Amino acid sequence: MAQSNLEFKTIKKIHEAYNAKKVSPLELTQDFFKSIKASKHNAYLTVCEERALGQAKAATQTLSKSGKVPSDQFPLFGIPLGLKDVLTLDGVRTTCASKIIENYIPPYTATAVERLEKAGSITLGKLNMDEFAMGGSNENSAFGPVLHPTHEGYVPGGSSGGSATAVKAGLCVAALGTDTGGSVRLPASYCGVVGLKPTYGRVSRYGLVAFASSLDQIGPLTHDTEDAARILDVMSGHDPKDSTSAAMPKSQVLKAMTTAPDWSKVKIGVPKEYSVGGLSPDVEKSLQESLKWFEKKGAKLIPISLPHTKYAVAIYYIVAVSEASSNLARFDGVRFGVRPKDADQSPDLPTFYKRVRSNFGPEVKRRIILGTFALSSGYYDAYYRRACQVRRLVKQDFEKAFSQVDVIISPVSPSTAFKLGEKSKDPIKMYLNDIFTIPVNLAGLPAMSVPCGQDHKGLPIGLQFTTPAFQEEKLFSMAHAFEVRT
Repeated sequence: MAQSNLEFKTIKKIHEAYNAKKVSPLELTQDFFKSIKASKHNAYLTVCEERALGQAKAATQTLSKSGKVPSDQFPLFGIPLGLKDVLTLDGVRTTCASKIIENYIPPYTATAVERLEKAGSITLGKLNMDEFAMGGSNENSAFGPVLHPTHEGYVPGGSSGGSATAVKAGLCVAALGTDTGGSVRLPASYCGVVGLKPTYGRVSRYGLVAFASSLDQIGPLTHDTEDAARILDVMSGHDPKDSTSAAMPKSQVLKAMTTAPDWSKVKIGVPKEYSVGGLSPDVEKSLQESLKWFEKKGAKLIPISLPHTKYAVAIYYIVAVSEASSNLARFDGVRFGVRPKDADQSPDLPTFYKRVRSNFGPEVKRRIILGTFALSSGYYDAYYRRACQVRRLVKQDFEKAFSQVDVIISPVSPSTAFKLGEKSKDPIKMYLNDIFTIPVNLAGLPAMSVPCGQDHKGLPIGLQFTTPAFQEEKLFSMAHAFEVRT
């Protein structure tokens, strides 16, 4: 049944199609591989065809015996997914889009991925990304940039650009990405899909190759909020393998989102600091139209202040690069990482490390250097410690705001997707794309990007919803109501 992957986009519709015998898990998976092979988006780095077809055959046999999708036991039964190539999968190459570990094959599977597969999902392959998740455009991959799914010549956003493009282009039903400073929400906004960054600790980080350990969080990219809810409910919950995993049960957001909010009691925070100069007219227009919709429904718009937002980007690029320089120290050609032939012939240790670590790309090198400097003797207190102190003030800003409002609404990015190469020579301009997403990571809060319109070129615009920590039920209730708005 050719192109059935384009006909049945969501988990619910696929399960309905399975029950109606319109398509089988094997046929659907085969169709996805046809699309992947024909695609020019460069979204996949490794395709797990043999593994996925084996999973699909097993699902098809189960379906033929039972006659109905066992969704109660396997909520993701027969659903083909893609994984950002920073998540480990036992026996499958994990590159982090970097030459330094391009042949690394992990002996274990990330907890989040393991839970999805136990729930019945089919893993199609590993998706392209900015090298070690460092970037906002997906131009920093050692294996070439990912292309925008609908607008040729534009970036899909990063670092989870391969995940967003794959979902939008019909190369998987849904995908996992990681969000350190907006790396799920930004590409979701640029590509016109839903992207969730859960509360820090809600989803296990075990098996995630770390960029910045106090910021990284795994999140889904999907066609709609319902699919994001299904995936979060499956992969959330405490994991003893991860010391940063919160001691909480699995989320129940799919049930919560079916109840519409009582708009007369909803208070929406609109941060005055987010009305920055440089906000594109199209994004501003879309934001105001969205806020008017909430107002018409009966919600109350309340101006709030997040005064330390102006320091957020600076804080992030001290904390993140410092943690990155520490995390990436293991890739030295001894413990992990390639060891070029000329490295073994090095006359001394400094030369050996230079020849090994030169395999990092320019953006990764830049961040390692900055992080090493920030952590060096005599500068630690002036930079990293001070950044952590101001980070606490950012979190307190949100706590104060949430004592007045239920949800904070803002743009995801000041602008829509830009052209390939447009900002690659100006790192500062690239970093400022994350001005609305970074504060959420610094505070460890849940946030979601939901499509809310298009600019004059037809490029998607995303609206960001943010709620207090571990209140994903409220987040999904609000976001879903907006998504299906009438």
